Amino acid sequence: MTVTYAERVPVGRRMEVTVAPLTRGAERDGNILVLLRDLTEGERINQMRADFIANASHELRTPLASLRGFIETLQGTAKEDPGARERFLPIMAEQASRMTRLIDALLSLSRVEMNAHVPPSDLVDLNDVLGHARDTLEPLATDSHMTLSVERFPKAAIVRGDRDELLQVLQNLVQNALKYGNSGGNVRIEAKHIPSLGRQTRGRYAISVVDDGPGIPAEHLPRLTERFYRVDVDSSREKGGTGLGLAIVKHILNRHRGELAIASKPGTGSTFTVMLNEANAG
Repeated sequence: MTVTYAERVPVGRRMEVTVAPLTRGAERDGNILVLLRDLTEGERINQMRADFIANASHELRTPLASLRGFIETLQGTAKEDPGARERFLPIMAEQASRMTRLIDALLSLSRVEMNAHVPPSDLVDLNDVLGHARDTLEPLATDSHMTLSVERFPKAAIVRGDRDELLQVLQNLVQNALKYGNSGGNVRIEAKHIPSLGRQTRGRYAISVVDDGPGIPAEHLPRLTERFYRVDVDSSREKGGTGLGLAIVKHILNRHRGELAIASKPGTGSTFTVMLNEANAG
């Protein structure tokens, strides 16, 4: 007999189970063979392929059409027009950059999804991640005419994780805050340790990215981590957004058995809080 079943926590998995008796001749009593086959990866790959075709083709269609139109114009009526070349080439370069950002984000999301069911085993000090995030993001904040302040934990904050992926989480959240915040505004990263409630419960580390931007209406909050979901499609594309940043954050935190909490109201800014379990001592 073969059946399939699905698990929803801690991460979604789909299994195929084959049960067969191990008997000889007319024996009634005997051992039973149980064969488990993990279908998760194969089904995830198939779903990812379908999503890629549907979503990526939609997102790439506009810049490709734009590039094609400019190329045809430069090859035809504007072939000998230096002014047209000067106007069109920067736009073409931006459209090509948009496609590059989209493809890079899709590849990053695919890598994270492929490893979602394998929790990381390395020990990482979150203060190290915070310091690296500050060094890499401060120039971006300056270019955006905004200020970035980064708080650190008072002592080593050790979690089990992948350092590069946790850095990507912070980069994505801060880049969003800088991208959609008010010019001249402030973005700050707050670090807080939440002690355990009992001997058997580990403490948690909370890292919050707080901005003083326009805020997000409540009806959008539950869908922010969906792939390609945007509160304002035109504004997001204009500012170089791919609609994949928060989806990447969600999948990285799923792999780390962490959580993302979002709090925002129009006119009061937004707070994105990452919560990670403290590593067991020893």
